[in-house]
Amino acid sequence: MATLRIPRKYQPLYILFQLFLLIQSQLVLCYQYKVGDLNAWNIPSSANRDVYVKWSKNHLFKLGDSLLFLYPPSEDSVIQVTKQNYNSCNLKNPILYMNNGNSLFNITRPGEFYFTSGAEGHCEKLQKLHISIGGENGTTYEDVDSPAFAPSASSPSYPNVFGSIPVQSANSNSSSSSGKLQMSMFAFVGLLFLGSTIL
Repeated sequence: MATLRIPRKYQPLYILFQLFLLIQSQLVLCYQYKVGDLNAWNIPSSANRDVYVKWSKNHLFKLGDSLLFLYPPSEDSVIQVTKQNYNSCNLKNPILYMNNGNSLFNITRPGEFYFTSGAEGHCEKLQKLHISIGGENGTTYEDVDSPAFAPSASSPSYPNVFGSIPVQSANSNSSSSSGKLQMSMFAFVGLLFLGSTIL
């Protein structure tokens, strides 16, 4: 097997390039979370009635992540509901309905998200999930039903399975400037590294 030989004078650049790729890969990682972990999506057992409350509190979700709901499609489903319907276990008028047994919900915007089983009586037995996704700088949003997330009059009435398109916030310039600052710091460290290896 052939090995890559890099001339000695280019080795610091090669190491810097490798470091750059490593940092960039850490910045874009998104995760797919299996809801309930080993318990999957079903009615919680009497010994572990608050499994979904504990599960959501033990995970830190961010934009780009996704939730995977696994369940037998002939016995169950998943619906996204409003906060009011979540609290009252009202299954009518869901925001989103998924019933294929392998349902994936992509997190595309910050806010509060409420899910419950679409099967009658399951919500009352605590088969429901609430997750909170923070915005930039750790800000959170009250809930998905707020006027900020309400569709406009010209919006189509059908649900979007992949979530809505994120709206660029007013402070998006701060995120791009922080990216520039990060790249500047990276370049500075790289120059220091190169200077020390050349001397």
